[in-house]
Amino acid sequence: MQAFWGELMGTLVLILLGDGVVANVLLKNSKGENSGWIVITAGWGFAVMLGIFVAKAFGSSDAHLNPAVTLAFAVSNQDYSTLLPYWLAQMIGAFLGAVLVWLQYLPHWAVTTEPSTKLAVFATGPAVRNRTGNFISEFIATAVLILGVSSISGAGELAIGLGPYLVGLLVWSIGLSLGGTTGYAMSPARDLAPRIAHALLPIPDKGPSDWDYAWIPVVASLLGGVAGSLLFMAFH
Repeated sequence: MQAFWGELMGTLVLILLGDGVVANVLLKNSKGENSGWIVITAGWGFAVMLGIFVAKAFGSSDAHLNPAVTLAFAVSNQDYSTLLPYWLAQMIGAFLGAVLVWLQYLPHWAVTTEPSTKLAVFATGPAVRNRTGNFISEFIATAVLILGVSSISGAGELAIGLGPYLVGLLVWSIGLSLGGTTGYAMSPARDLAPRIAHALLPIPDKGPSDWDYAWIPVVASLLGGVAGSLLFMAFH
């Protein structure tokens, strides 16, 4: 249960700060409005770093915060016992984090007129809608994430001690280099749970939650994570 609460709280903080920076940049009359992509990618990198620290403090030594990461390490370790409890904790944490973002920016939803902007706070979407291209983008980004995380984990005591900082930098780098196509979800929990929150919350004039696209960040990130894990294992 400690690991469950660690994954839940770490993912909650991850989404609160990650979706929070998107809200700060996109929503009308926010003091961070129009501050740009670099702010968003930096905010997500810091969100991952803080999420890892919180997860460890609340009892999860793994601090995965991401079903794709959990699956990738389950494949590499041949131990699938954490899949269901971690996935459940991550989904709950991500949903609650999204709800807190809604509350944090409560007055700004009504003054933001574009429904797609409101959805973008909660869930990713393609810059150019092309299912094949969007799937490939999420697959590659998640594979790079797992390669990076696996390399950091196996790089010795110094890297392990700096792990949360290095993973945060890794996510920042992926966002800057690969995130412009789909918004680099790289996690079913990061995209699906906040998308569900968007569908359920009483956000004025919010529009649809784009369920036609929602399967891509889920399936592509899981398969990309496994591919990254298998590639790392092939050389170790």
